This record gives sequence, structure tokens and C-alpha cells, in this order.
Amino acid sequence: MPKARKRKIPITAGAATSTSSSTPKSSRTVIRQYHVLLKQQAQLKALPTRDAQTSQKLDDIKHEIDQLGGLEFYQRMSVIGQGHDRGGGSEKIAIMWLKEIYKTVDTEAGHKPPLNLLEVGALKPDNYELCRSWIKTTPLDLHSRHPSILEQDFLLMDETEHREKWDVVSLSLVLNFVSDAKDRGRMLRLAWNFLVPGGHLFLALPLPCVMNSRYLTCERLTAIMEALGFFQVKERWKDGGKMIYSLYQKRVTPGFTEPFTKKTILRQGDRNNFSILL
Repeated sequence: MPKARKRKIPITAGAATSTSSSTPKSSRTVIRQYHVLLKQQAQLKALPTRDAQTSQKLDDIKHEIDQLGGLEFYQRMSVIGQGHDRGGGSEKIAIMWLKEIYKTVDTEAGHKPPLNLLEVGALKPDNYELCRSWIKTTPLDLHSRHPSILEQDFLLMDETEHREKWDVVSLSLVLNFVSDAKDRGRMLRLAWNFLVPGGHLFLALPLPCVMNSRYLTCERLTAIMEALGFFQVKERWKDGGKMIYSLYQKRVTPGFTEPFTKKTILRQGDRNNFSILL
């Protein structure tokens, strides 16, 4: 009698754990599906009027998101992807660069105070724990998974209250999760406002957002950041890699003579539509 074949169990919220039992491929698949659904949801919600067909589409999208496990499952997959058995999170690169820049910790008056770092989109509360002697971290996320992570929408933070409050702002795998291109630009503007003069912005994006977009290249991203008042001091990526990391310093007052739009298609072919609009 032939041996019964074991039925494969689909990836669902119930199957996910906080360990690395999920494969990198399955984690990336869930994250991509979630991003597509969120973008579709945002486009429908932005319509000036909402008819019965639009409402039905929104209900269908919500159902698909729920079937994937909702935001909680997405966050679990992202945490797994940041595990040390998968190379660790991008904070390793941020810490290395910040050490190079802020290597002098003593002054004639004594020790410099710790750097105030705002970590946007924090999935874990202790990413910078080993640097607590010189980095004071405020982790926040849209949907907090830990009591030590502040639940806050970065785009709704009060500009006056937080103006020039932070030495460092980290946007690691955050900008690409914002579904609206104009909100991406506004997020970068807020980061500039929240940084002290000379402060630094750490930006981490999936490499295809820059290298395989119809509307964005490394040169165009640099031009956008310079128009916002940022000067790039560090960059790291490699051909065939998955991520691009950049460190920018707040240098000048933002100012540009014309808006950055996506009217002109920069590259043809099978590419994504990621863009940043100012």
C-alpha cells in the first residue's frame, strides 16, 4: 500500500511564529502581496466619490488582507526577515556609520549626551540596545507590537512639537510601505523638520525601488534629497543585492523651483511604479 502523501499546509496567520521557521521566500511573498493590496486600497480610498462597486472592491481587498493574516502577520514576517540568522536588521549598518561620524564622545566639559534617535517603523524595541550608552532610541510604529514601541503614525506627528528634536531619524523599510507617492515626499520633509541642524537621516529601501523603477534612479533620488535639504554622506548597495542603504545629513533649507513629478517615464520595460513626489 503506497504511503499517503502529506498535504502541504498553506501559509496563514496561524502557521506563523516569531521564529525563523518561515522561509525567506515565503516571507517576501507575503510582504509583496500585502504591499500590492495596500496600494490598491489607498487608490480606491482616494477616489472623490465611492459607489457600490468601489465599496465592494474595498471589502474584497480587506478580506484578502485578512486572509493573509492582516498587519500582524505582515509584521511577523518582517521580524523574521530581520532575524540574526538572516543577516540581522539594517540597524547594523546604521550603527556602523553613526560610529564613524560620532566617534568623538568626550568634550572638555565631559561626555556628550546620547544621540536622540527616532526609529520609525520599529518592529522590535531593542534594535539599538547594545548602543544604549551613546544612543537614546525612541521606537515607534503605526501598529505597535511591544509596550516599549510607541504606537504613532509618523505622518500625523506634530511638526511644532518635534521640530529639531532628533539627532538621527531612521526610515528603514518604511518609505516603500507608504502607499501614496506624495506622502513619501511628505515623510521626508517631516524627517528634515524633526532633525537638528547637522542631524542625520538613515534611509533603507528595497533595491528595486531605485534600480528597477520607471520613475526613480539613484541620480533622481539624490536630486530629490538635495532639493529637500539633505546631503548624502554614505551609500551602500551591490549588483544583485536586495537593499540600498543611504545616510544623509541635514545641511540646507529645502528649496526647489519645480515639483518632482512622475510625468516623464525615466525607463521603459518591465519595471515597478515606485516614486517619490514633492
